[in-house]
Amino acid sequence: MRCSFVPPYLIQRLAAARAAPYDLTLLEDERLRSARLRATRPARAAAGAPAWTVHDAGGTTDLPGRPVRSAGEAPVGDPAVDEAALGVTTSLALFAEAYGRASYDGRGAPVSLTVHYGAGYANAFWDGTQLVFGDGDGRVFDRFTKPVEVLGHELTHAVTEHTAGLVYEGQSGALNESVSDVFAACGKQRLLDQTAAEADWLIGVGLFLPGVQARALRDMAAPGTAYDDPELGRDPQPGHLDDYVETTDDHGGVHVNSGIPNRAFHLAAVAIGGRSWEGAGRVWYDALTGGRVGPRADFASFAAATVAAAGPHADAVREAWSGVGVVPGEEAGSGPGSAGAPAHAGVVAVRRSGGFAGLVSEGRVELGSDDPRGGEVADLVGRIDLGGALARREPAVPDGYVYSFELPGGSATLPEQALTPDLRRLAEVLLEG
Repeated sequence: MRCSFVPPYLIQRLAAARAAPYDLTLLEDERLRSARLRATRPARAAAGAPAWTVHDAGGTTDLPGRPVRSAGEAPVGDPAVDEAALGVTTSLALFAEAYGRASYDGRGAPVSLTVHYGAGYANAFWDGTQLVFGDGDGRVFDRFTKPVEVLGHELTHAVTEHTAGLVYEGQSGALNESVSDVFAACGKQRLLDQTAAEADWLIGVGLFLPGVQARALRDMAAPGTAYDDPELGRDPQPGHLDDYVETTDDHGGVHVNSGIPNRAFHLAAVAIGGRSWEGAGRVWYDALTGGRVGPRADFASFAAATVAAAGPHADAVREAWSGVGVVPGEEAGSGPGSAGAPAHAGVVAVRRSGGFAGLVSEGRVELGSDDPRGGEVADLVGRIDLGGALARREPAVPDGYVYSFELPGGSATLPEQALTPDLRRLAEVLLEG
């Protein structure tokens, strides 16, 4: 399960406006997801291994990199290393001390982290084996280790993978993203000793550099208000089921639609009162781990699980979900399917969505035109078997990219790791043009 922090639609928007270094981030995300999803999970660390180890990739994409600091060791003076250490310590302490959970797997698995990943890499992710953080592009994004909640968000993806296993598409995927924001917020509030009423409920504070018109990447209390910038666009998150976004982008809009359960959690936390990790956070954790939430849970079934876990706070939790238009226990749908848009004769197009930032990037070539890419595109189209690619289709992964292809012979929407070499090259040609 590969979960990145910035939604792909945001990175793709930046890539469309200013290719470098965002195209590099997108292409590296693509290469990495494909390689890591096929990699063998490393063996469990030996007994007595430190609870976490931060590695330095030195601007390369070689993982995990050189070990530079482990649990119990003093700060080293590198901001990214020491921020990662603070973030992972904060996140592990939340799960251990508030919920009695030993690491992300419940069995004390050591956590591997890598900083200084890639050159201008503007993202962070959990790839199923470790946490990885870029230094940002130096123009829009700062270091991804800077906000402590980024660490909490990515580590919680690992917790979800080892508990409810929420499938990363449609409403279950939006819940997967929301749960990561929920415990990222709880961890930050616990670190700052804030009550639910005192907290800012922002995810990604400090991630954007000065000059960007953004308070954070997401606002759990008021989805859709975190940023409004000429280059980034406006925060697209809805805060009510009536505004649920039906889309084939980003695994069915998992980063966008997570605003709905995010706001439900905020409403529940404020209604229950006190410290969110002790009140609503305890309810959400018990729901996630209690066996009532299945891999394809929708908003309504997840809401029912939280009400069942809420005990004396059941009415407050039920009212919180009602506030975002979700009735616990009733079918709420699972979001869009995976069908591609109709193909247009003579046009070859691709649309890429997903990733931590949720940006969308598009490219197209009209066959027979004077576009210099036309010859290679025509050759690729002649070799591509969309039916075969769909037959080998793999499930979407958290914060992974999804590609929607339009070819003269048909259309298909596929997660990145399911792309054939020819489809991958076609996407590169169309998106780099």
